[in-house]
Amino acid sequence: MWKVNELFVWELWAEPARLDISWSYHNAGKFPVKETHKVIRSEDDNGTKMINQYVREYKIGSGSYGKVALYRNSIDGKHYAIKSFHKSHLLKLRVAPSETAMSDVLREVQIMKMLGHPNIVNLIEVIDDPESDHFYMVLEYVEGKWVCEGTGRACALGDETARRYLRDIVSGLSYLHAHNIVHGDIKPDNLLITRHGTVKIGDFSVSQAVEDDNDELRRSPGTPVFTAPECILGLTYHGKAADTWAVGVTLYCMILGEYPFLGDTLQDTYDRIVNNPIILPNDLNPHVKNLIQGLLLKDPKLRMTLSDVAAHSWVVGDDGPIPEYLCWCRRKRFGQESNENNTTD
Repeated sequence: MWKVNELFVWELWAEPARLDISWSYHNAGKFPVKETHKVIRSEDDNGTKMINQYVREYKIGSGSYGKVALYRNSIDGKHYAIKSFHKSHLLKLRVAPSETAMSDVLREVQIMKMLGHPNIVNLIEVIDDPESDHFYMVLEYVEGKWVCEGTGRACALGDETARRYLRDIVSGLSYLHAHNIVHGDIKPDNLLITRHGTVKIGDFSVSQAVEDDNDELRRSPGTPVFTAPECILGLTYHGKAADTWAVGVTLYCMILGEYPFLGDTLQDTYDRIVNNPIILPNDLNPHVKNLIQGLLLKDPKLRMTLSDVAAHSWVVGDDGPIPEYLCWCRRKRFGQESNENNTTD
C-alpha cells in the first residue's frame, strides 16, 4: 500500500550571474524534470537492451541500492547516466528503524528535482511505472571522475588545478546550503569532471533538506574518512559544517594525494579524526596550509564557513570572486510516496 509522508522542500529557480558555456536554462529549473509512468524494457537479437527510448551501452558502476549504466537516447543521440533500482529490494533494506532504502531514493529524487546549477549533476527524467518493479533516474552524463585510474583513490593535483576545482565545489555546495540542502557525502568519488574541466557535484543519495536554517541532524551516513569529528562524537551535528569539513578533507586530497586521518581500521580512522592534529608538509604553500587548517578545525563553531573559503586570498587568486547564482525560492509541501508494502491490506 502506498503511503504519503509530507515533507518540506524548496522549489528553486536559478538566475546565474555568469553562465558556464555548457550550462543551459533547462538545467536552471526553468523546465520541470520529466516524469514517465510507463516503462518498456526490450532487447534486440544482438543483446542490446533498451529502456523506453534509451539504448544501453555499458555499466558505469553499482552500489548497495542499485546500478548505473550509460545509455544513449535513440531520439536525439545524447548520452545519459541511468540509475536503476528494484523497488522490492529497496523496501527490504532498512536504513533506520522506521525507514527503508526506498525513503532515501525518493528523498534523493525530490531534492534533485529542485536543483539547477552548473556545478551540480542534473536530473533529467524519472521513470516509475506502478506496474513494474523497476525504478529509473535519468541523469546528466558527466564524462570523468577525479580519481586515480583503477585505484579509486584521489590523485594529487597541481595547486592551480586544485584551486579551480575547489572554486567549483564551493560554488555548487554554497548553492545547496543557501537553500538548506545538506549534501552529506562530499568526496572525490562524488566530484565529476566534464570535458571542459568543470566540477559537478553528484550522488545525492544521502542528502537531506532542512527547514529554516535548522541543519541539526542525527543520522550521518557519509563516507567514514570524510566524516567530521562532531558526527562521531555527538548525538546531533550541524550538516552544513560537516559538509564544510568534507571539503577540507577533499582539498587535502587534491593537494597531497592522500587522506589526512586514514587508519588501519574504521575505529582507528574515527580515533584519528577526533584526536589527531592535522599535519602538513613544511614546504606547503602557506596560503593553502592556512586554508586546510581552517577547514579542518575540530570545533565546528571555529571552522571556516564556505563564505570564508570563497573570500580566501588563495581561492580568489587572479580570477576574482566565485560567480554567484542568484536564486529565489518558494517553499512548498510535496508528497513523498513510499511503497511500504507490495500488497494491500
